[in-house]
Amino acid sequence: MIMVALENITVTRGRHTVLHGASTTFRAGRLTVVIGPNGAGKSTLLDVAAGLLPPSAGRVMLDGQPLSALSRRDLAIRRAYLPQNPQVDWAISVERVVALGLTAHLPAFGGLPGIWRARIDTALDRFDLADLRDRPATQLSGGELARVMLARATIGDPALLIVDEPTAGLDPRHALDAGRRLRALADAGCAVVVALHDLDLAARIADDVVALKAGRIEAHGPADAVLTAANLGHLYDIEAHVARTVDGVAIRFHG
Repeated sequence: MIMVALENITVTRGRHTVLHGASTTFRAGRLTVVIGPNGAGKSTLLDVAAGLLPPSAGRVMLDGQPLSALSRRDLAIRRAYLPQNPQVDWAISVERVVALGLTAHLPAFGGLPGIWRARIDTALDRFDLADLRDRPATQLSGGELARVMLARATIGDPALLIVDEPTAGLDPRHALDAGRRLRALADAGCAVVVALHDLDLAARIADDVVALKAGRIEAHGPADAVLTAANLGHLYDIEAHVARTVDGVAIRFHG
């Protein structure tokens, strides 16, 4: 069961400290949402957890092993990272875009082994992309491209999936669809970490929440314990109201 531990992470850029001694954990089979206002350090926290940005101080542990000790290939096999607003600039097919997610698994030479061809078919089916497999990725809608990028990120069955603002630019229907797919991946055993501005969606899909403000973790733990009016009001400097009903959680701000 994979566990990622961030231990006293500090990140400085020039004279500016972006993260101040941040410590938290991400566990297998749980979906953790990272929330906070613009400039809070969410993307930086995700970059550090993904091994893309070395911290100025502190360390990241993956199942008890320093993340920095893993080779790039080993890390790429175990961890998938989906940045904010991913784009495809070449008119290659959906199938080929999805297949790029297998790069770390493939031999240096030769064709695509048959086992991976079957995996591509499965990924296309899982994300409702079979009918789009031959379409150039540059001709996709925002919701379609979001599904393609999730398929690419998860085709290798990573143990850890880190996603930065997957619903940015999506309409409500496609945002909910992306949330459901991330939730399903966590239910299947993946450790899923997602930065989100959409707090209603966060309340809908999260097991755990990490709340960041000005580079500091203000709260982290089970979603119900973190997504409170007091915590959210402090986080966003505005009066918050949290209503819990049988249909879910509704979060509103007043000011």
